[in-house]
Formats: sequence, C-alpha cells, structure tokens
Amino acid sequence: MKRVVITGAGAISALGHDWPSVRSALQAKKNRVRYMHEWDRFPELQTRLASPVDDFVLPAHYTAKKRRAMGRVAQMAVVATENALRDAGLWEDPIINSGATGVAYGSATGNSDAAMEFFGLLEHNSMAKINGTTYLRMMSHTAAVNISVLFGTCGRMYTTSSACTAGSQGIGFAFEAIRAGQQTVMIAGGAEELCPTQAAVFDTVYSASLRNGRPETAPRPFDTQRDGLVLGEGACTLILEEYEHARRRGANILAEVVGFATNCDGVHLVRPNPQTMKQVMQDALANAGLTADNIGYISGHGTATLQGDLAESIATQDVMGSQIPFSALKSYIGHSLGACGSLEAWTSIQMMREKWFMPNLNLDELDLNCGQLDYIRDEVREVDTDYVMSNNFAFGGVNTSLIFRRV
Repeated sequence: MKRVVITGAGAISALGHDWPSVRSALQAKKNRVRYMHEWDRFPELQTRLASPVDDFVLPAHYTAKKRRAMGRVAQMAVVATENALRDAGLWEDPIINSGATGVAYGSATGNSDAAMEFFGLLEHNSMAKINGTTYLRMMSHTAAVNISVLFGTCGRMYTTSSACTAGSQGIGFAFEAIRAGQQTVMIAGGAEELCPTQAAVFDTVYSASLRNGRPETAPRPFDTQRDGLVLGEGACTLILEEYEHARRRGANILAEVVGFATNCDGVHLVRPNPQTMKQVMQDALANAGLTADNIGYISGHGTATLQGDLAESIATQDVMGSQIPFSALKSYIGHSLGACGSLEAWTSIQMMREKWFMPNLNLDELDLNCGQLDYIRDEVREVDTDYVMSNNFAFGGVNTSLIFRRV
C-alpha cells in the first residue's frame, strides 16, 4: 500500500478564501449566518437564514468560453482547485495532464439556474431557454467534470453526489485510488451553491432553524435550544499525492491521510442510525491501524437537527469515549452540503498543524440527551496531537469517517 499525503488546498467559504482569513474568523468566534432578504419573495418558506459566500467573484481569466458550461457551484469548485494546485506547486505541472492524475469530487446538486431552464419545457412546453450548456451546468457532477476539462486531467473520475458526504467521500475515494497505486495525484473535495429549494427541503421536514430574528444565534449544534440547521455554500479542494512522489519533488506536506471508511444505514432515508455511525468510525480506526486513544480531536458533523445531533454524539461517545475534544464547523458557516466534508477536513488539518481547535458556537446549554463528549466551548482549545478524525453523515444514511496524521 502506498502512503498518501495532502500537498495543497484551496477553499471558497463564508469565512474567507485562504487559511489566514479563516483562522482569524474562527478565533474571533463569530459565525457568518445572516437573514436572507433574497428569500422574502417566498412567503411560505419559513426559514430565512443562510450563510452565503457574498464576496465570490469568478476571476477575469476565466473567459466566456471557459465559463459557459459552469454554474455557480462549478465556478467555486474550479477556483478552489486552481488555488489548491498552485498551493501544491503543481500548477501547469505535466503530471496533471497525464493519466496519473484523477478527480474525486462531489456536490449534492448542480446549478439551479440551469434547472430552471429545463423546467420551462415541463411547465410551459417551451424550449426557449434551453441551450447546449444547460445540462452541463445542471448535472450533479458538473463540478467534477468542469475541473477535469479545465485543468486537463485524464485519469480516474469519481463523482460523489452523496449529499453531506460528497466532499468527504471525494477525499476518501482519492485516498484509496492512490494507496492502491492506481493514481499518483488526485484532485479531491466538494462544492455546493446556495439555493432556496434546499431550504424548502429542510422546511418540509421541520429541520431548518427559524431563528430569523437573531441569525447569529443559529445554528446551535448539541444545544438544548437547537431548532434545526442553517444552509451554507462554498467549495474546498485538496490535492492528494503519493508520498514518495511528493517527497522527491520537495512538496510541502500538509498532512497524511491514514484512515477512511464509508458505509450506509440501510434502514431509513432521513432518520440516522447510531449503529452504522459507530461502525464507520470503528472501520476508519481499523483502516488506519489506530485506536480511539490515538485521536486528539474530532470534527463533528453537527447539523443542529434534533435527531441528528443525538445519533451522532451517542455513537461518537460509544466508540471514541468522552475525553477527546470535539467541535463542529457548521456552527460558523452553516451546512454547506456537498462542500462540508472537505471544508471540515481542511480546517481540522490546519488547526492540528497549529495545535489549537475552535470551540462550538452557540453551545450555551448542552442537551443532556446528547452523548457525553468533551465539547470545546467558549474559548479556543490548545491541543497538541498527531491525529484528527473528521466525520460526516448524510441524508440517505451515507456515513464517512476520515483520519489525518500530522507530518
């Protein structure tokens, strides 16, 4: 088995688009949730909260020809990928255009504007708004294929359209491909664009926060007053590389990927199953050859939904015990669906490198029905550890667990 390391990262997020900006926002302990006046035109939509990336602009060097097949989700993904390739020192390296480089990337959905172009055919019997790029922008794997075409990869392609585990499955499948010797470099991660239809999904199952008058107080993972999730958006790309190749070229190594597991509940489409959550963590530990005692921090999924927080925290306590520091990035930027797994993995790695971890926001009174974990609260926690675990759990009962080692 080959060793697999991370040599580059790029992100688009509500907290910022580089690590110094994100670090500053995390340490300031302020979230990026706001009232969405844009959604006031939907009177039946109850939630008005989200965490958009308000300052994202596609750089000018993406010409009209390059961007014609990209909606917002693909645009964020390719910009994050360009930044990650530059960070890895692989920008314009010939290996990217060889069969040695592949892509493992996901999103929950494609571009909403493109979908509207198709809906006109069904609702008004008109193809007036449909053009040759409509489907290319709408399809769920639009981010992955635009990355491949724009940067010229011709190796493996994994399109992980698995909702909240899209980004973490992308990293995990990339890890497996390199470890097995099938690829030398993999572009991995996830992206998502914000859309009111996503808010409507969670509205209908009573899982969206209604704290519209006080956006900064939501979401509230694991808090007794939590009332549901808040949606976000963004993208995060990690460059995974075979260790010896990275070492020979003198790459800056951010971390090593040492463990990955994924499974599914096989029980219910939306109700989480603690048993398979436990199993995925156990399998990731076994895959890494570690025990729970080796892990110094856990990045939780932390959606702030009533049942999700209970299932996750109880499963985590059962497998990992009650002594490992634990917090959730979604309390800062909401739930970015396909992007969350890669954003959470990246921030966990960066904090591990700097020996500190963020607190959970809005965790004022722990729900005692949740698992008894070492929830980081109020202040940044200094922790010196060689291993972190990042977990995600998606609609449809898809579960992932990733383990990273400090190098």
